[in-house]
Amino acid sequence: MPVLTIRHLTEYTYRHPVSFGEHRIMMRPRESYDQRLIDAHLDIDPVPQELRWLHDVFGNSVAVARFKRRATRLAVLSEVTLDHAPLGHADVEVENYARLFPFTYSSEDMPDLLRSIERQHLDPYRVVDNWARTFVRDDGTTGTVQMLSDMALSIKRDFTYLARHEKGTQTPIETIEKRSGTCRDYAVLMMEAVRALGFAARFVSGYVYNPSRSEGRVGGGNTHAWVRIFLPGAGWVEFDPTNGIIGNRGLVRVAVARDPYQALPLSGTWSGFPASYLGMNVEVEVDIAAAESATIVTHRGAVNSRIAGTARKRKTC
Repeated sequence: MPVLTIRHLTEYTYRHPVSFGEHRIMMRPRESYDQRLIDAHLDIDPVPQELRWLHDVFGNSVAVARFKRRATRLAVLSEVTLDHAPLGHADVEVENYARLFPFTYSSEDMPDLLRSIERQHLDPYRVVDNWARTFVRDDGTTGTVQMLSDMALSIKRDFTYLARHEKGTQTPIETIEKRSGTCRDYAVLMMEAVRALGFAARFVSGYVYNPSRSEGRVGGGNTHAWVRIFLPGAGWVEFDPTNGIIGNRGLVRVAVARDPYQALPLSGTWSGFPASYLGMNVEVEVDIAAAESATIVTHRGAVNSRIAGTARKRKTC
């Protein structure tokens, strides 16, 4: 079981001192049986007047910071150490009745899954529906896990990954038509596609790392995005269409949400002259220490842009 140390720095700079509104920070990984926090701390400059923690509706840990003084720089540094238990494709075991698609969720689970099954994007010409149906066999022998794996691997193989630092995501239809996108675009596409087939799916924001030197990973540089799908008997299973990962090998969950905008790593407002904003820099470093070896994987990303005096802040791959 590797022990990870993750350092995540987000820094905003301004030409003139500005005042900061309330900021919400989601950089603390979720604790579970497959990832256990050993140590975690958050450094913020300028020091906030008030910092409190809460769990949002999805159980994500959120730090809420309120500031009193003006400054020309806002820096948020999260440093965590955690045990990470990699789970792969072979660890996904579903109930007998759900091994072949289609199937129906149990009456006990359905009330809690309904909002995660609802579509979030209009598809009047059934572009996403038709694309999703290409992974369903006509002879009634579609294996559930195999079909979802094929979809994730197809996105990795047939689409071109293009990093984009601007906020927001493409619509699933745009991603299909362009045959390219970022990790968050791919996550939204797969989430909508499996929802079109009746699956419950959620958006995940977190970190990606290379478990070994022989395994490449795309989507580093800041936070990464993928999708979780609920399978009877297996629970919520990770699918990363950017890297073709099934399971959590190389993936550390931070925030889980129904929609990408509910999983922003850092969001808030500032007030000042519109021309004061200079830019944003993000650095993510993952130090991987195992029992017999140690590997350091470092990703860095930076972006500069001009925005108005009030802004929401987002930086994902």
